[in-house]
Amino acid sequence: MTGLALTTVGVAAAPADAARPFPTSAEDRPGKTADRPGTPETPTTDGHRGTSDEKSKGKKEPKGIPIPCDTDKLIAAITLANARGGATLDLASKCTYLLTAIIDDAGLPAITTPITLNGGKHTIIERAAAVEQFRILTVDTGGDLTLNHLTITGGQTDSDGGGILVNTGGALTTNHSTITRNISGDSGGGIRNNGVATLNHSTVSRNTAVFGGGIFNSGLLTLIKSQVESNNGSEAGGIFSLGNMSATHSVIAHNQASDAGGGLLLGSGTHTLTHTRIVNNAAPQGGGFLLNSPGQVTLEKVLLADNTATSQSGGGAVVSTGAFLVVRDSTIKNNTAATADGGGIDNAGETVLQQTEVIGNQAGNQGGGIYNEATGTLDLIATKIIKNVAVVDGGGIYNDNGTVNLNTATGTIVIKNRPNNCVNVPGCAG
Repeated sequence: MTGLALTTVGVAAAPADAARPFPTSAEDRPGKTADRPGTPETPTTDGHRGTSDEKSKGKKEPKGIPIPCDTDKLIAAITLANARGGATLDLASKCTYLLTAIIDDAGLPAITTPITLNGGKHTIIERAAAVEQFRILTVDTGGDLTLNHLTITGGQTDSDGGGILVNTGGALTTNHSTITRNISGDSGGGIRNNGVATLNHSTVSRNTAVFGGGIFNSGLLTLIKSQVESNNGSEAGGIFSLGNMSATHSVIAHNQASDAGGGLLLGSGTHTLTHTRIVNNAAPQGGGFLLNSPGQVTLEKVLLADNTATSQSGGGAVVSTGAFLVVRDSTIKNNTAATADGGGIDNAGETVLQQTEVIGNQAGNQGGGIYNEATGTLDLIATKIIKNVAVVDGGGIYNDNGTVNLNTATGTIVIKNRPNNCVNVPGCAG
């Protein structure tokens, strides 16, 4: 397995009209050591912008300048706020601000100062369907945009960021907001982030792009109690990240890619996901996610489940040569490589599983639980590989002349797999 070669292809198909519900049964949650990711029971405070307990508990935002339900007045207010060094604007509830003309390659003036847009119940900013294509918002260098209780929808562009483009030196925070049904002919159907983006209690859904249907990140991206669902892309249906990314108590679900990385495609940078679900995503390879060199990913208390690689390897995940994956206290369950290897994981890089369950995964060829490539190094520490199935060989683990360390003294077990537990794995009973 080598790193994925990225080539420009045509725009992905439009997203489906209806999102499927997330799995909520106890069976779909991580094991004994994992909490319930993707749920808001426990407030999260980890030092990021926009993540205070006050915001998490839904306290009212500071009062700003009231903006009536009039698109021209919203445009004028943002223009004035930029000129005066920033402002807080209170948009009207039950109002759709319908954008009809291009301003700075977007529907609204580019954000160049600290500006907060407070929405209310059913406050929407939308591009009119019959007008020329443009994104909704651009955040330029020096801009610091906060969206509270807003929906951003209908943006469409041949370039980056169908909904929102955050340029280098810009910052975006969304609180209790939705970025939906936006289209990019290049990267970031919902959001293209080259700066700093923090999504708090927010949803990115039903967006479309070639690279990163939901989000494309080359800066710093943080997800807190947020959902990236039902997005479509060629490479990375949900999130394509070449920068640093973290996600906590979030859900990445029902995304689809026509090439690779149904849920995520992760490259250079450091990526950390905790208390998070990556479920029901699909792609030809890397149904849940694909990790390219020299990327590094840490999963802790994560559920990686019910993802599908439709024609190639890695139902749950693909770890490419030169990439590094660490999984702790997590569950890798019921993923499928329909016709190829590695129902749970296809590993060609370095992968460490610690106190993790790999259970009920299926491969149409070899390695129902894990397929370890010739370049792969796999370390299992206090890990259970149970009840996985391969059509051909290596129900639990198939090792293709790579390195596999079971570390059985730590409590690692490989049992009840079909048609056998292991192939070419020292210390593992067939």
